[in-house]
Amino acid sequence: MNQIEFKTDGTKNMKNKKGFLQGALCGALAMLLAAGLVSCGLKAKNSNSGEKDTTEAISSETDKKLEKLESLINQYYLKDVDQDELQQGIYEGYIAGLNDPYSVYYDEEATKSFQESTDGEYDGIGAVMSQNKETGIITISQVYEGSPAEQAGMKDNDILYKVEDEEVTGKDLTEVVSKIKGEKGTDVNLTVLRGDDREEVTVTATRDTIEYPTVSSKMLDNGIGYLRITEFDSVTYDQYKNAYNDLKNQGMKGMVVDLRSNPGGSLSIVCKILDEILPEGKIVYTQDKNGKEEDFTSDEEHQIDIPMTVLVNQYSASASEIFSGAIQDYDLGAIVGTQTYGKGVVQQIFDLKDGTCVKLTIAKYFTAKGQDIDGKGITPDVAIDYQADENNPEADNQLNKAIETLQGEMQ
Repeated sequence: MNQIEFKTDGTKNMKNKKGFLQGALCGALAMLLAAGLVSCGLKAKNSNSGEKDTTEAISSETDKKLEKLESLINQYYLKDVDQDELQQGIYEGYIAGLNDPYSVYYDEEATKSFQESTDGEYDGIGAVMSQNKETGIITISQVYEGSPAEQAGMKDNDILYKVEDEEVTGKDLTEVVSKIKGEKGTDVNLTVLRGDDREEVTVTATRDTIEYPTVSSKMLDNGIGYLRITEFDSVTYDQYKNAYNDLKNQGMKGMVVDLRSNPGGSLSIVCKILDEILPEGKIVYTQDKNGKEEDFTSDEEHQIDIPMTVLVNQYSASASEIFSGAIQDYDLGAIVGTQTYGKGVVQQIFDLKDGTCVKLTIAKYFTAKGQDIDGKGITPDVAIDYQADENNPEADNQLNKAIETLQGEMQ
């Protein structure tokens, strides 16, 4: 599924899942894989509400100005004009006029990426990208081991500067990712800025089919299991269950869940995983423009029976914040790391029936205890910044703090 969206499961209880409300709680940072689309039309405001119908405003006021602009372009503009590009610009500009960084119009090329298979495979380079919503800077937050990106020489924390010699800072992340993805065996040229001195490095990555592992795990010392979730995709629940059970079979007595640089994913999947951990009760709830609320809940069938800690950072967003917020609200473990991203609004993808789609913000979400984290993020219980160790690149002071905190709970 598309890694920057959440699909909103329409059922109230995660154990009794019948059908989907194809909504989206979109993380603003992520690597785009694929997603199903909602088959709904884009509706104007209800004219019965007393507000002016937006379609009337477009036809009566905007058309005349567009005709004037078109006349001026035809008469005076120096260069050749691509009418299709002009048309796409109208649609993109209309949605951009909402001044909402999460509401975006997607052309056919970008929309196709939403329609790819959700089986955990895609053709690309194998790198997770995140974008600062204020500066527009795109950062390579994770390079998959053995991926084309790694083979080309890309590294974690590289800043993506150009794709095929075109600057991408400030561009919509979804569209940038769609340009990087492509047919297996084809090349894509990327320019990154590396290190404090922003050294410019150009690499060529050969696209390949990426099998996307969203969960990895290992046993650490003293009965501590380490489980990392890189995003909440359609395959993540089964991968989580398998990893958790494997760690339990190895004698796990406490668990560290690492959500650092996890940009989000599927709401239904994160709620299914949390249903394996939480006691009976509310996981998260959404509230739309009319104040209507929808609860997502856990039943009493499964609950975690060992201490845990959760690692987060500034790139932990959306579904990651739902996970960490739920653990925090139910006091099931300490949140360790830095303030999370702060993505607490819900988007939905609307299929426009012509090969294009639009993503619109439709609601806010709140944690079980009513935390509104939009623009704020989850505040860790144990705050610690990551400090790189040049003498020991494998050192991880945040993980060490999470283990130390967990050991205190295991005694």
